Amino acid sequence: MPVSKRQLEERQVRQERILTGALDVFKSKGLEGATMDEIATESGFGKATLYYYFHSKEEVFAAILENGWKDIWSSLEPVIAGDEGPRKTFINVLLKIAENAKNRPGLFEFLFNAPKVITFEEQPWKRYQNRMYGTIQGLLEDGIKAGEFPNINPQLLFKAMGGLFMGLVL
Repeated sequence: MPVSKRQLEERQVRQERILTGALDVFKSKGLEGATMDEIATESGFGKATLYYYFHSKEEVFAAILENGWKDIWSSLEPVIAGDEGPRKTFINVLLKIAENAKNRPGLFEFLFNAPKVITFEEQPWKRYQNRMYGTIQGLLEDGIKAGEFPNINPQLLFKAMGGLFMGLVL
């Protein structure tokens, strides 16, 4: 029997609840200290429900990263696709990233700090992260070529931006 639209929506809501609860557990206990029991409890589900959606805490951890980076990228796509020049687009991208950081500071902090502690071979969130970084670097380079930005090292400016956004959530 096929799954109904309502059932799919309910599954999505449950999965989001699990990821929200898991984010709190990972932030307080770290990847190594967190357990599936704690994630289930924090999410308001039994362990059986948790294991229906995720096979391990590493899988939950990776899902938080992938969904978070995907959401940030999705919020930036309309800004990037606009007809503004590099300078205006760059400013609008920064404003959108700041809005994301302000609206979900815990997730934003997790997204930027969590990859430092993991050694997963497969990192599906990287494609969203790399697209965002590449786009921002491209905007900087285009802006420098167009004379809209001073001729500075885009990598250095990029690192400064990272520090700025982390300051928003700490």
